[in-house]
Amino acid sequence: MTLSSKEIALLAADAVKDKKAKDVVILDIEEISVVCDYFVICTGLSSTQVKAIAENAEQKLKEHGITKLRMEGFKDAHWILIDYGAVVVHIFQESDREFYNLERLWGDARVVHL
Repeated sequence: MTLSSKEIALLAADAVKDKKAKDVVILDIEEISVVCDYFVICTGLSSTQVKAIAENAEQKLKEHGITKLRMEGFKDAHWILIDYGAVVVHIFQESDREFYNLERLWGDARVVHL
């Protein structure tokens, strides 16, 4: 069974919440970008937690047959990006999330309610 991009985004959001990610948001950017369909954005309180969130998201999605195309930022764990094609997961430390403020940058996106 193939999951839709929205179902993958919701699955990723559940996976990051399993590791106590803060301020989890899903942005539907399908109609305003060719980059992907959804961003899942969340915050971890330390590099250790950010890494744990990323590892859990990767594992949970892999259990559903969804493998990442690439992962960036794992070594420093200030901002980890996991690319699943139609869905991109952004896991930030708090100061980095405030600085990059993807929610403002993609302000035209529709927020998907969890």
